[in-house]
Amino acid sequence: MKYLKLSLIIAAAALMTACGQKDQANTTAQTGQEAQKAAPVVNVITAQAEDVDITNTFTSNIEPFATNNIVSQTAGRIVSIRAEVGDKVRKGQVLATMDDVNLAKTRMQYVNDSTELARLTELYKIGALSQADYDMAKLALNVTKKTYENLAENTYLRSPINGVVTARNYDKGDMYSMAQPIFVVEQIQPVKMLINVSESLFTQVHKGMEFDITVDAYPNEAFKGTVNLLYPTVNSATHTFPVEVICENKDQRLRPGMFARVTATFGTNHRVVVPDVAVVKQQGSGEHFIYVLNADNTVTYTKVELGRRLGNRYEIVSGINEGDRIVTEGQVRLKNGVSVTVK
Repeated sequence: MKYLKLSLIIAAAALMTACGQKDQANTTAQTGQEAQKAAPVVNVITAQAEDVDITNTFTSNIEPFATNNIVSQTAGRIVSIRAEVGDKVRKGQVLATMDDVNLAKTRMQYVNDSTELARLTELYKIGALSQADYDMAKLALNVTKKTYENLAENTYLRSPINGVVTARNYDKGDMYSMAQPIFVVEQIQPVKMLINVSESLFTQVHKGMEFDITVDAYPNEAFKGTVNLLYPTVNSATHTFPVEVICENKDQRLRPGMFARVTATFGTNHRVVVPDVAVVKQQGSGEHFIYVLNADNTVTYTKVELGRRLGNRYEIVSGINEGDRIVTEGQVRLKNGVSVTVK
């Protein structure tokens, strides 16, 4: 009986030991599975380098190539208005007519002086008139002629350029007071932009150099411009120099006052380019980082300097090298030095 009890006790102890070992094995396996499950899963690519254009973009407002204020030299009554805002006008086209009373008087004087000079010329030929009197008559005619031409120019107001009427400040019958121009005519074929270029590019900008021009009115279109004028001095305060860029604007779609972005290419750089989804922005600092995969499947939180945005990619100026394996998916659960599982 005693031996039977002892055997039962030994059997029970053996059974408890076996169950404990099984539970421990199950716990160890479960812990391993949870650890494996806890490792963040990421997607990784190899960073590649390529040639990236070195571009600079400058902002400006489109300006007319030339602006003319149409005025009369003297005050007077406006007899007629022959153009309206928005009209395209030709060089020499009459835009307004002023009161012509003085012009009519001078025209009559001009005719009389011409007739008188013709009479005196005949007398001069036969020696009945002195050289001095003859020269005086010619001078009088020339003065009358100049006065008549000046009055005609200021009575029939013409456009000096091909352009567009952008302002009309008087109506027919108004008394022109010389306070502001009667018309403003702007030449918009071509148009021009004045940009301020960094002095570091002074030797790289030259007359005839091409620029790309974009405006908000035509978001999916670029216009071609060329350098027309380079200012010879650099502003000591801003360390920039002005450059005039013109655009032919043959279809006249670019209009004065439009906001323009003027872009030029100054060679290429061989730089690493990565997808934008790989770049993590540090909140509150403005700094950018990329997770780089190490050989032991840990990741390093690496600060990078961004260059140009190229569609859905970024040029990397510094921070990572060609051939680095970078994380492009799964960064939400990552921290510096954490182990990951690669898809």
